[in-house]
Amino acid sequence: MKLSIVVPVYNEKSTILKIIEKVIAVDVEKEIIIVDDCSTDGTRELIKEKLDGKYPEVRVFYHIANQGKGAALRTGFQHVKGDIITIQDADLEYEPEEINDLIKPIADGFADVVYGSRLSGGKPQRMYLFWHLAGNKFLTLITNLLYNTTISDMETCYKVMTKGVLDSIN
Repeated sequence: MKLSIVVPVYNEKSTILKIIEKVIAVDVEKEIIIVDDCSTDGTRELIKEKLDGKYPEVRVFYHIANQGKGAALRTGFQHVKGDIITIQDADLEYEPEEINDLIKPIADGFADVVYGSRLSGGKPQRMYLFWHLAGNKFLTLITNLLYNTTISDMETCYKVMTKGVLDSIN
């Protein structure tokens, strides 16, 4: 199975090369789709110089105006060719080496969608501002009530799904 990793980027000059290096190192058949959402801090130029056309598994798309993360994801999703799709933020908050753990339930046929969690415990995690954490827990509770689910971190970056699920919500 091929994995499509969509990386929305906006003003990530200090982290973009490091995160792409880490994503390239993930040991799985993959494509990496970078969508620059009209960065203004030099990220776009850095991507063009160091990444665009330099690696066979990396494709880059550029927005001509800033449209937000959702638009960057939609652009990326339009170009995926993999059987499994995930999102990787460019800010180094999430470690790409965890991707294999996240895609395993899908690859093994046990799930169509897998959510990562920053709040489930068991691993070291960064500290969160109280109101950010409270807001996340509130939104997660509402999501769980509305959809009869038991997810622990609705706002997590790591959302992994099959191409069929992506197509059904696009």
